[in-house]
Amino acid sequence: MRVCTPITIRYAETDMMGIVYHANYLLYFEDARTAFLEAVGYPYKKIEEAGYLSPVVGFAVDYGEPLRYGDVAVVRTRVASSRPTKTVYAYEVFRQGQDLDTAPPCCTGRSTHCLVDAKTFKPVNMKRAIPELYARYAEVLEPDDDAVAGARR
Repeated sequence: MRVCTPITIRYAETDMMGIVYHANYLLYFEDARTAFLEAVGYPYKKIEEAGYLSPVVGFAVDYGEPLRYGDVAVVRTRVASSRPTKTVYAYEVFRQGQDLDTAPPCCTGRSTHCLVDAKTFKPVNMKRAIPELYARYAEVLEPDDDAVAGARR
């Protein structure tokens, strides 16, 4: 399952060159991840209400064509990996109007998250702590093509 989240680029998000400042893509990924959780029927607020948090433990970003003030970005999000101890989200950022199936993304990224107890900040097993979300991730999982090929070998 892939969820597309539109984001209008604001002037304050650009740098002196008139392009989106590189760190702002992380904010776009966060908006897209929370929209993804809403779309799968498990909003982030529900995770917090259950007594958990899902901090970022890693980010990776690759930049291509820059976005500029006034552009509308479309962030396409999927779950690339889901294990009891961590979830990896994959993001592709396009300029609105691009063909998402054929155009190269303006930016790609990944964020890795764990699940922790909100009071102790100690990691917990998602499969045991929030089995409904873990099961939902298993239903919507779209692993990378190379991961799928490796699993078949």
